[in-house]
Amino acid sequence: MLKLQTLVKGLMTLALVLGVVSGARAEMNVEFSVDGSAGRYAIAIVPFKDEAALPTAPTPVVRTDLALSGEFRMVDGSSVANVPFDPTQIDYAKWQAAGAQAIAVGKVVAGAGGQSTISFRLMDVGRKKELTSGQFTVPQERVREVGHTIADMIYQAILGQPGIFNTRIAYVLKQGRSYQLQVANVDGSNLQTILRSREPIMSPAWSPNGRFLAYVSFETHKPVVWVQDLATGSRRAVANFKGSNSAPAWSPDGKRLAVVLTTSGNSQIYLVPAAGGSPRRLTYSDGIDTEPVWAPDGGTLLFVSDRSGGPQVYSVDTEGGTPRRLTWQGSYNVSPRISPDGKSFTYIRKNGGEFRVVIQDIAGGEGRVLSTGYNERPSFAPNGRMVLYASVVGGKSVLYAATQDGGSKVKLAVINGDVQDPAWGPFNNP
Repeated sequence: MLKLQTLVKGLMTLALVLGVVSGARAEMNVEFSVDGSAGRYAIAIVPFKDEAALPTAPTPVVRTDLALSGEFRMVDGSSVANVPFDPTQIDYAKWQAAGAQAIAVGKVVAGAGGQSTISFRLMDVGRKKELTSGQFTVPQERVREVGHTIADMIYQAILGQPGIFNTRIAYVLKQGRSYQLQVANVDGSNLQTILRSREPIMSPAWSPNGRFLAYVSFETHKPVVWVQDLATGSRRAVANFKGSNSAPAWSPDGKRLAVVLTTSGNSQIYLVPAAGGSPRRLTYSDGIDTEPVWAPDGGTLLFVSDRSGGPQVYSVDTEGGTPRRLTWQGSYNVSPRISPDGKSFTYIRKNGGEFRVVIQDIAGGEGRVLSTGYNERPSFAPNGRMVLYASVVGGKSVLYAATQDGGSKVKLAVINGDVQDPAWGPFNNP
């Protein structure tokens, strides 16, 4: 049986390295490349008319977002002489010859009071048919947001599922002996520091409506679970019981948190009201039960337990009952996360000296491996199309995002630092 400190140390080591804030910049400094071009949708995003007059042009944002998804291949239109701004100007035969399946065109019109109107139309090149369009009038400081929205609309029109480009990520930045809980857009922009501390901060978790973050802070020299309102900055301790309080996970309705407490001596899973209150014990074992995560229907939790010897993933009804073991391959399986549709889950499996990202159906069967090498804490994108995980490549922290079938993989290269425990936020972005 693993000792408590051994498992906790291992889980803390498996902290996903997401990005870094450079000391000279206010945004995460990331670069990306995409592997696996086969099967990706070929799209051309041509510069919008007069977008060069804006501090931030929208089309580079759209291109970066779509490439980041791993689902699209950007078409180089240098072989096409004209740059169209309107569908009537598109030479469809030449763009089809260039390999484009769709093309986005648009324009920017300056208005009064620093406002700009950005309009676009997405056209199917083969059918010469509009797929989607939009028009947005915003101040110049919101142009990047419009770029994300256009990328979301293109993603939805072509793939039939919501895009994730206006979502946010929370994570803990560690610089020396300083810890910062930070929130940023998925592309690293609009970074905000939520909490600074000389003591560790761990396990940020988003509320379903995207307004609150639960996290663990050691600022009182013991782990305590806090919930913080991102709109006002106010916060409250929701789990400050005897012993350790850790690993918060929100219920889908936002009314409860699953937490890990040691009030009984060893780590067990409890449910507490999100507003604070008395805990209700959910799991009972002589081992260590930790890392809970809710299923989307709210009726089931997945968690990690060493009750069978080594750490494995189990499920349990939120009203109690006998847990069911889900992972049987390998002697070390941790960090489960359930897909948004509740049909599958991802986790880390130790195989020799490697920690691999695995996806497995909830109903059972063998998991499919998405990675090799040393990887940490996988996480589903909120639309379920991608799984994010971290590796160390050439001594640098690198975040990978792979499509569920493993057909495409995106690399985010991170410079100068360690970021731990990311949590990808929901579609809600108040």
